[in-house]
Amino acid sequence: METKFIALTVNGKKYEFLSGSDSIVGIVPWNETLSDTLRQRLDLTGSKEACGEGACGCCTVLVDNRAVSSCMTLTSDCNGKEIITIEGLEDPVTGELDPLQQAFIDYYAFQCGFCTPGIIMAAKGLLIKNPHPTEEEVKDALSGNQCRCISQYHVIDAVMHVSKQISI
Repeated sequence: METKFIALTVNGKKYEFLSGSDSIVGIVPWNETLSDTLRQRLDLTGSKEACGEGACGCCTVLVDNRAVSSCMTLTSDCNGKEIITIEGLEDPVTGELDPLQQAFIDYYAFQCGFCTPGIIMAAKGLLIKNPHPTEEEVKDALSGNQCRCISQYHVIDAVMHVSKQISI
């Protein structure tokens, strides 16, 4: 099987990987998921992998500003794409949290925190596409994220708060 370079920009930093056969040590196999690449190769462990089937939303990241399940996305399909993980939301200069991250703290929109990065990234994807969503649009955008710890109304309140602060 032939090998080729794939280039990703992750949280503003460029990476190149050689991709091809999974029998060659150090090469990103064609079937490696973005979740595995982020967590195991880049040590970006904020997004979690729980179901491995794209059903729970814990592994949600942004690919070209669109929320995707990284456990169902192949790294090789991300060649030339910009990926943002939960680690990439904070301001790189000041270290300040993204307003959405701060709202999750202010509105107690998390408990154990396992699913929180995925929920925040799904909400961020929505707010990029639609800065002023309705409550129903927020519920729809977050419908692929599962949480067993909290009431969803805290999450919805946090997202709606941020949407009211965004100026176009």
